[in-house]
Amino acid sequence: MPPRKKHKNDIGALGGKAPSCSPPSDSIEEKSRLVSPRTRSRSQNVDATGADDEAQANATDPKRRNTRRKYGGAGTTSADAAVDVATGAQPSGLPAKPRGSVPKSCTADSDTIMEAVVKVFCVHTEPNYSLPWQRKRQYSSSSSGFLLPGRRILTNAHCVDHYTQVKVKRRGSDVKHVASVLSVGTECDIALLTVEDDKFWEGVEPVVFGQLPQLQDAVTVVGYPIGGDTMSVTSGVVSRIEVTAYMHGSSELLGIQIDAAINSGNSGGPAFNDLGECVGIAFQSLKHEDAENIGYIIPTPVIEHFLTDYARHGRYTGFPCLGVEWQKLENPDLRAALKMQPDQKGVLIRRVEPTSAVSEVLQQNDVLMSFDGVSISNDGTVPFRSGERISFSYLVSNKYTDEEAELVVLHEGSQRTVRVSLRAPVRLVPFHTRGLPPSYFIVAGLVFTTVTVPYLRSE
Repeated sequence: MPPRKKHKNDIGALGGKAPSCSPPSDSIEEKSRLVSPRTRSRSQNVDATGADDEAQANATDPKRRNTRRKYGGAGTTSADAAVDVATGAQPSGLPAKPRGSVPKSCTADSDTIMEAVVKVFCVHTEPNYSLPWQRKRQYSSSSSGFLLPGRRILTNAHCVDHYTQVKVKRRGSDVKHVASVLSVGTECDIALLTVEDDKFWEGVEPVVFGQLPQLQDAVTVVGYPIGGDTMSVTSGVVSRIEVTAYMHGSSELLGIQIDAAINSGNSGGPAFNDLGECVGIAFQSLKHEDAENIGYIIPTPVIEHFLTDYARHGRYTGFPCLGVEWQKLENPDLRAALKMQPDQKGVLIRRVEPTSAVSEVLQQNDVLMSFDGVSISNDGTVPFRSGERISFSYLVSNKYTDEEAELVVLHEGSQRTVRVSLRAPVRLVPFHTRGLPPSYFIVAGLVFTTVTVPYLRSE
């Protein structure tokens, strides 16, 4: 048995502080690697780099594990009518999900559902960040996707990352159709595609979205994972719903943990409930020697936020973020030092990023007490559903770019209310290049390029 390899986290926590879109520093522990399930069949010998290397290694050798989870960004929900506009359908609300078990006689026809699941083939050409005027050798990958109304296809963003050509194939067909990429949401790991060929859309029923499932609800993941060429179906239940780290997006959004198997190639495939409604998109799994059957799907509120954003702006604009580092206030002595009353709760602002939307209204050592009328507890959580709590970053990411929010802040013992216009985070060192090649400038034999996280990882 070969020895296990251990990988260090690419970007460690800075000074024990927690960004606003991440859990506080004292809640970040060493965790295992979140792997985006995407298969790659390379026709040439390629020296892969970064997270793609680790994902391929984990697919072939499950014991290469024990790395740290990466953290970053936000959470979400949206309007149903705008989603219908984005997909080209008539406005209609999401169907209500009944409580309790569903009789088999009420279950949607499985063949009709599976006809809407497609296999995605992509040829990738990654940029060479060390030599920005060059690109690396091409490689290919296969993943999954599914059809929406309005001749749209949903898949994962990492499935078409640095794409040069994308093709899709329907179940039972031997023809691959060329697809166009309409929009890519890096933070939420969602991509929107379309196919111009009319024959591709003949005789197919698009997928219908369902509401956010309850714990222990049954889910069925459909896709084209590694291990064969035909469609695969795995079943499980909803294990957990919380703000989850998105590996590809270096962000944090609402996520659903399930115990159904999610393997390389399942990325972009839908997860259905007992009514045949899509409740999420498979996008990553947890690989650890002490954990089994831990997979993650992107829930419908995040999907709707992406589609609504695209419908409003004609492009993806991102998820808002406060741009602050915060700390829990569970220590009574610390609350007393901040002149908080016994009935006051909130989180301590440790640092405000100078490029953030709240840089002019929040200061270091302020206490953020509520967001849009929802009180924030001392551990940084807010009410979610009946008997559940969730990180307050979920409320922030429910908003859209340029929307306003009301904050209640305690500054040196004095409480005040401020309004801010939210926007996506603007970072001095970008986490992503959003599929674009690196910019560079050559003068007198010297090469200058923009510092980005992908560049730092490539060195």
